[in-house]
Amino acid sequence: TLLQKEPKVLDYYQKKFRYVLVDEYQDTNHLQYLLTGLLAGGHRNLCVVGDDDQSIYRFRGANIENILNFEKQYKDARVIRLEQNYRSTQHILDAANAVIKNNEGRKGKTLWTDNGSGDVVTVKTNFNEGDEANFVAGDILMGVNRGRNFRDTAILYRMNAQSNALEYALKRNAIPYKVVGGMKFFDRAEVKDMLAYLCVLNNPMDDLRLRRIINTPARGIGATTMDKVAELAAEQGASLYEVIRNADLFPTLKTAAGKLTKFADLIDGLRRAGGTLALPEFYDEVLNQTGYVRALEEKKDMESRGRIENVQELKSNILGFLEQDPEDATLSGFLNEIALYTDLDSVEADDNCVTMMTIHSAKGLEFPVVYVVGMEEGIFPGTASMYDEEELEEERRLCYVAMTRAREKLVMTNARQRMLYGRTSANKSSRFLDEIPAEDMRWESKPEPKFGTYDEDSFGGSRWGDDFGGGSFGGSSYSGSSGRSGGYVSGGVHTYKSTKPAAQTLRTSSRGSTPATPSVGLIQLSQGDQVEHTAFGKGTVVSVKPMGGDALAEVAFETGTKKLMLKAAGKHLKKL
Repeated sequence: TLLQKEPKVLDYYQKKFRYVLVDEYQDTNHLQYLLTGLLAGGHRNLCVVGDDDQSIYRFRGANIENILNFEKQYKDARVIRLEQNYRSTQHILDAANAVIKNNEGRKGKTLWTDNGSGDVVTVKTNFNEGDEANFVAGDILMGVNRGRNFRDTAILYRMNAQSNALEYALKRNAIPYKVVGGMKFFDRAEVKDMLAYLCVLNNPMDDLRLRRIINTPARGIGATTMDKVAELAAEQGASLYEVIRNADLFPTLKTAAGKLTKFADLIDGLRRAGGTLALPEFYDEVLNQTGYVRALEEKKDMESRGRIENVQELKSNILGFLEQDPEDATLSGFLNEIALYTDLDSVEADDNCVTMMTIHSAKGLEFPVVYVVGMEEGIFPGTASMYDEEELEEERRLCYVAMTRAREKLVMTNARQRMLYGRTSANKSSRFLDEIPAEDMRWESKPEPKFGTYDEDSFGGSRWGDDFGGGSFGGSSYSGSSGRSGGYVSGGVHTYKSTKPAAQTLRTSSRGSTPATPSVGLIQLSQGDQVEHTAFGKGTVVSVKPMGGDALAEVAFETGTKKLMLKAAGKHLKKL
């Protein structure tokens, strides 16, 4: 406004800046476009650098028309196309070129390189998100076995919630990783909140988690009140919950007694409901009665929407746990599982780890090996963009960015069915995969369409290639989204009604129960055994702990101590 309304000020700055250069011009918004034009309007020495095919910030206000219409605004502009690529191999570039050329809103260019043709793009179709994650983990380990470092690899996904199953698979295989531009799934505050609720419902004597959730969402129970409760609990030799339940008996809690006993009634009521509901339905009831999701919905902002999705995604972990270990399908069993995978999360604090991030976060970065997961209609491109041409072109540009992050090896994966936010859906392969030329890709386990077409009607009845079976990696029969991890130790006994047939009646689980014997087929290891792992080399078994139908082995390798789930270790671990 100042430059537009004050000619003297505008003249001063136009003379002050003889040359104006703008980088990443495709990401400028309308105000930046106006400012650039005003500042460069005197000398008309304006240079902008940008790639219209990498304009991926429309949701932030970026306007691709700024770069597409540059020559119209500046009639005497000279356009220099920078088409030589110094990063990727030709097969990767040809695949990316073929995808992006389907966009109408672009200037057009064809990338080429002197790096050689390299490997074709690998596309892998899996049964579900668990098989997809296991395939990625297994492929990473094979690469490490052939001399790569973990740091050479990046896993890219469209939405943060997709990291859940991937993190679980990496943990099971002792693959160190870091999440860039986001938090690990079980480090997110809302996930910790819901797990804290489950811990308190399983064991009301858990004072630490009780303090976390007693005023989340807000119930008017502040820190001062809880300090008084803690003092009384110490005096009485009781837990916080016992004092809260009997708050009306303590004069010092008189003003807050109503709120405290109401909270105790909530917990007691949910615990009673837990005796009649299956675990997934019980989790839904917890979300409803605590008002946690309603409190987030009332905020009506993007951050709260993402937090709601994470809370819903936790249900995927519960459903995956029921499929993985139906004999211990109790709240106590689930929380014990969470505690186990927290233990697996203690990786070395060095930089030799796999990088996980959303595709938006990956812009400008490059890696020797890149996995782009979730290549399905409704995921990538997302449901909201499938029927909006401008949004769809933005998604295709995002795909182009993802593909061109890879220097040597590009792997793109999808799943026939995917559990996300606690709901399972069958998805077609992403249209972007169909846009890659056959000569630039190798599609493993591609579903064969009926009647010569691959459409919504034929998808459900597709046949699968003989090499299909990502879930068999390492001997694991994992299915469902079980990105289970976290730091919650359960206690007490709580049984939930089974939805399984009578022959699969669930047993009560408690912290003191005897561990189940590992299922037949696991490699049999004992303390002191010498083993060899394809990625970590030779090592000595420190301990073996049975875990339901699996076992956790701690092994001292030459590269450091690792904790491995034996099902997942599978063919990568042998006894010497």
